[in-house]
Amino acid sequence: MSLRLSTVILPYRRWQEGGRAAWTRAEQLGFHTAYTYDHLSWRSFRDGPWFGAVPTLTAAATLTDRLRLGTLVTSPNFRHPVTLAKELISLDDISGGRVTLGIGAGGSGFDATALGQEPWTPRERADRFAEFVPLLDRLLSEDAVSYEGDFYSAHEARNIPGCVQRPRLPFAVAATGPRGMRLAARYGQAWVTTGDPKLYENGTPEQSVQAIRGQADKLADICAEIGRDMTDLDKVLLTGFTPDRGGPLQSLDAFVDFAGRHMELGFTDLVIHWPIPDSPFATDEKVFEQIAMEAPAQLR
Repeated sequence: MSLRLSTVILPYRRWQEGGRAAWTRAEQLGFHTAYTYDHLSWRSFRDGPWFGAVPTLTAAATLTDRLRLGTLVTSPNFRHPVTLAKELISLDDISGGRVTLGIGAGGSGFDATALGQEPWTPRERADRFAEFVPLLDRLLSEDAVSYEGDFYSAHEARNIPGCVQRPRLPFAVAATGPRGMRLAARYGQAWVTTGDPKLYENGTPEQSVQAIRGQADKLADICAEIGRDMTDLDKVLLTGFTPDRGGPLQSLDAFVDFAGRHMELGFTDLVIHWPIPDSPFATDEKVFEQIAMEAPAQLR
């Protein structure tokens, strides 16, 4: 098994001031997929420039030919399945069928209150996610959908001609709990994790690997319960949120070691953040490009 290496490009730069160049360079470097975060704002970037995910990916689609594109991740915090489906079908058409939807339950950050609502409890986020994903699956797969749920509704929503990718564009479902993992197993073409957030501050890389192994084992059990072949589900690690932090991007050897340990857990895809100076994602650009160009060959 070989490892696919992807990147996530945060939408914090104006298109003509570095934003455009990053996406074209991502394709030149041979990344499998280039993702962006689908937030209204995010953490320390809140008081600076931050652009929308779907328009950014649409622009990137017109610049590239081979690079897959996606969100990592979209959430129900400020999205509705009906309008999101229309945008995704349009994006999939413009890109010629190169879109992956990373999707998760959302959190308690700025997105959670930007529309004026009170933050949802973890239980409510899970309940909404459990309704959001199946409805979005239908909207992207069927020409016309009507649905009345506890949180979302659709009334004769039309999505003709549908996705270029059939029966719909792939879902990469981010989940660490059993309810989210069941959605990943049932509706996902991939499962996404960032590791165990409780270990980020004071955990060790070894503890992180054990925790991620535990997550993968839980997913395997759920797949077995519903009759899903676990090997049919890609496994994606979004790096930068384990106790290793930016260590794996300090050198090619460090990254190959990090990636190898996670390949042993069954991961098919690793995602690394595009370098951002003066941020948690500050990385030497030359080392970053060396990793992009040379690491995949060492991880076959």
